[in-house]
Amino acid sequence: MASRWCSAPRCWSPFSISLTLFLAFAVPAALTWLARCAGFSDDVGATHCLALFYALFVLCVAVPRIPRGSVSVEGKAVFITGCDSGFGFALAKHLHKLGFTVFAGCLLKDQKGEGVMELENLHSDRMKVVQLDVSSDEQVCLWAVVNNAGVSSFGEVEFTTINTYKNLAEVNLWGSIRVTKAVLPLIRRAKGRVVNISSMYGRMGNVLRSSYCISKYGVEAFSDCLRYEMKAWGVKVSVVEPGNYIVATGILTRDIVTSTAERLWNEAPRDVQEDYGKPHFEQHMALMRSYCNTGQREITPVLDDITDAIVSKRPFTRYSPMEPYWWIRMQIMTHLPGAISDRLYF
Repeated sequence: MASRWCSAPRCWSPFSISLTLFLAFAVPAALTWLARCAGFSDDVGATHCLALFYALFVLCVAVPRIPRGSVSVEGKAVFITGCDSGFGFALAKHLHKLGFTVFAGCLLKDQKGEGVMELENLHSDRMKVVQLDVSSDEQVCLWAVVNNAGVSSFGEVEFTTINTYKNLAEVNLWGSIRVTKAVLPLIRRAKGRVVNISSMYGRMGNVLRSSYCISKYGVEAFSDCLRYEMKAWGVKVSVVEPGNYIVATGILTRDIVTSTAERLWNEAPRDVQEDYGKPHFEQHMALMRSYCNTGQREITPVLDDITDAIVSKRPFTRYSPMEPYWWIRMQIMTHLPGAISDRLYF
């Protein structure tokens, strides 16, 4: 299946402005030249080419998703990890409202976290807040698993400890694999769905994010391999790659950045501190603090894409609910030569 990305308000960064100017001036000139080479008159050729270019852009961006049929939710259960807050918490309530039986995996169930209490207060037989997975219950018609649980971190490679790399991989990658393997027999018998929540950083790297990118790249690879294997069983495997939803989820806050920055500096070897210098380090930490105030505030695009992956008869392989700026950047970094993307972004 093709990938799908979600249109949202544009993030007007310097690159977005430059790209807009490029589209406004350079593209028409290039299309006019191509039209002349193809034998069209200057006016007619340029007009036709511009109309075609605009039509293709509208088809890719503005046209709503084409309906592809839906499965019945009656008697179907979905297991979601990471339901204490963020995407998982909102998704559990959303799918419950649609009629699914939801097994909401919460890390803080025993501690009666805020998210746990709100889900339990629904007092519904179709909302089951669990500390562990449901793979032992053979009577459950487990239709889908959504591997949403995840953690994030940041820091340049020489400031990031091996333990940090291991901790992020343990939750983001190995956690997804463990849960999938535990429930896969049930999902395979139901010809159901596996939905893995990755990130735009599962498709492209960035400075300060190597530990997070590595874990999400692994999720992408695991999902691809699983999709190939499950095709014969009728199980659909999809990846959802959210863009910047830091404000909406609170996965990074200024307080988290401050405490993490202090730990990064204190744990760094003395020679690394001396080579990089405190001003350089503080500059990058200021960048991360400013990053905490960015991103989309409404998570509906993510919930809609996850829901489509669960209920559509023909779900997409990848969903990319992100702002146009990030979608364009991801396409450039994954499809054009590295020299071009490096020049544009780093």
